Amino acid sequence: METSQTGTLGAVEAPAKGWRKSDTVWMLGLYGTAIGAGVLFLPINAGAGGLIPLIIMAVLAFPMTFYAHRALTRFVLSGKNPGEDITEVVEEHFGAGAGKIITLLYFFAIYPILLMYSVAITNTVDSFIVHQLGLVSPPRAVLSLILIVGMMTVVRFGEQMIVKAMSVLVFPFVAVLMLLACYLVPHWHGAALETLSSGQSSGDSNIWMTLWLAIPVMVFSFNHSPIISSFAVAKREEYGAAAEQKCSRILASAHLMMVLTVMFFVFSCVLSLSPADLDAAKAQNITILSYLANHFNVPMIAWLGPIVAMVAITKSFLGHYLGAREGFNGLVIKSLRSRGKSVAPQRLNQMTSLFMLLTTWLVATMNPSILGMIETLGGPVIAMLLFLMPMYAIQKVPAMRKYSGKISNGFVVIVGLLAISSIFYSLAN
Repeated sequence: METSQTGTLGAVEAPAKGWRKSDTVWMLGLYGTAIGAGVLFLPINAGAGGLIPLIIMAVLAFPMTFYAHRALTRFVLSGKNPGEDITEVVEEHFGAGAGKIITLLYFFAIYPILLMYSVAITNTVDSFIVHQLGLVSPPRAVLSLILIVGMMTVVRFGEQMIVKAMSVLVFPFVAVLMLLACYLVPHWHGAALETLSSGQSSGDSNIWMTLWLAIPVMVFSFNHSPIISSFAVAKREEYGAAAEQKCSRILASAHLMMVLTVMFFVFSCVLSLSPADLDAAKAQNITILSYLANHFNVPMIAWLGPIVAMVAITKSFLGHYLGAREGFNGLVIKSLRSRGKSVAPQRLNQMTSLFMLLTTWLVATMNPSILGMIETLGGPVIAMLLFLMPMYAIQKVPAMRKYSGKISNGFVVIVGLLAISSIFYSLAN
């Protein structure tokens, strides 16, 4: 067993040392999945406590997200068979019963986010029609159906098409996001500093409380766990036993790009708006870009802001759809397998598409609070699956034992527990 593994590694190690076009496509695909509506809501929540929590968040962002996603990737790669996705690896390591429970959790970590994106895209386009185009707001049910059907059409072309579409959409998105962040620099003022001083006067506990309660939104904003399983499977097929090393490099590049671009954008937004403005954006249930477009009477922001928001939400919807479909398919397959039945993959994907279309359309028409959905539905389950489950596997699964004893493991567990505890604190108050 040991010999064959070494042999495989030797065969693929040489080409794995370079950087291929497919690695760039996946790096941008990972970035594209994470950088969506979550990032466009991050300044609204993170800016409320002033500058010190924001600075601490900027320092923690890379280790917090990189170590967690790397551990989840390693977990998927620890399966015996190369083609196994996360739902199958869970069953292999923890048994059929635990496999069903974790697959259910995996689905409910991603599915609410898909619902949230359906609300976000409808609100963003509706705001654009009313404020920028000067037209009457269309019937919400009709608008949401057109938008969701449009995004679902891209899904029909398959996984590779989704990843390519997201990696292409990243370029204009990052360029315009950085342009907007730079454009806001002359509008920076001291309102965030005033919040900082008022926070200090009531003691340091205020700063730590703000930071603690902002962790779930941070986790969500940099989260691309829905595409990790597809990413790990694809890289294992391409690189064999050297996949873990290659995946870590791609993840590090994607996370560095995320942290630099997102935190600069967040700082720029927070420094150019007052806490009252951020509260107003939260009350309107729109992204920071849509709020900036309406707040500053400048044609460039008014037109570019909502367009960038639409692109960001679309690519994140596509990335999360892969994970939601994987989770839903896993639930159906496991349920049928326990009764000695099976279903053709094509038929299963059709059933999944219909379920996703109807439910996302219904929720988009109802328009629940987006930040409320992040805090109550997505946050706790994402934290459990992304931060705690791989750490548990490192202790319990023989194939993962080689990653034990690292300081980064303890850090990931602490962040996961903080994220879960802060969510339950928010719900109780």
